[in-house]
Amino acid sequence: MLIPDAGTAFLDPFSAHPTLSITCDVIDPASRNRYAKDPRHTARKAEEYLVQTGIADSSGWGPEIEFFVFDGVGYSESKNHAGYRLHVEEDAAETGAHGPDGHNLGHKIRSKQGYFPVPPSDSMQDLRTEMVVTMESLGIEIEAHHHEVAASQAEIDMRYDTLAKMADKSMLYKYVVKNVAKRHGKTATFMPKPLFGDNGSGMHTHVSLWKKGKPLFAGTGYAGLSPMALY
Repeated sequence: MLIPDAGTAFLDPFSAHPTLSITCDVIDPASRNRYAKDPRHTARKAEEYLVQTGIADSSGWGPEIEFFVFDGVGYSESKNHAGYRLHVEEDAAETGAHGPDGHNLGHKIRSKQGYFPVPPSDSMQDLRTEMVVTMESLGIEIEAHHHEVAASQAEIDMRYDTLAKMADKSMLYKYVVKNVAKRHGKTATFMPKPLFGDNGSGMHTHVSLWKKGKPLFAGTGYAGLSPMALY
């Protein structure tokens, strides 16, 4: 049984008609207890356990989510053949004519040279900004966005939040990225390694523990860290 969480409600910015989107908790219909396999329930249990142990009274989570935005994807598979082709306009491997005018305008990104280029080599500046503005309109606080190492690879960084709230935001983040890309005739993917021989995408996550308003990972050890952080 699904119980709506009113605090997650928003008007879907990608629907042609007014559409309310809301996240639900999963309840066992027989016992009325929280369903054990509901990931939101798992996150909340972890937060409760942290407090119960006395280790900390809160935690902060800040994932750095990376993704690719491709201009097109072709693939085929049958009993006697399989193949795929990614159209990556930014990539130096795209040497032929393409686009609505049948032109190749250059400004390509060579392998592993895509970290922080400026336009026009970074062709996704405005696209990422639109993703950021959309996320912020839905209540997600964004700290930064930039091009990543591979061609057509991007990163948008959210401000940290508690575990369960950040998990919800991460799902909404992916929804926004994919739909903004589609709105512009492109396709976004969070798969880890779509381009052979170039950087893949990850989601390393910043974590902090707090107690009575003090950061437990701060101290006088190596790099200003506490023994807890070092362990």
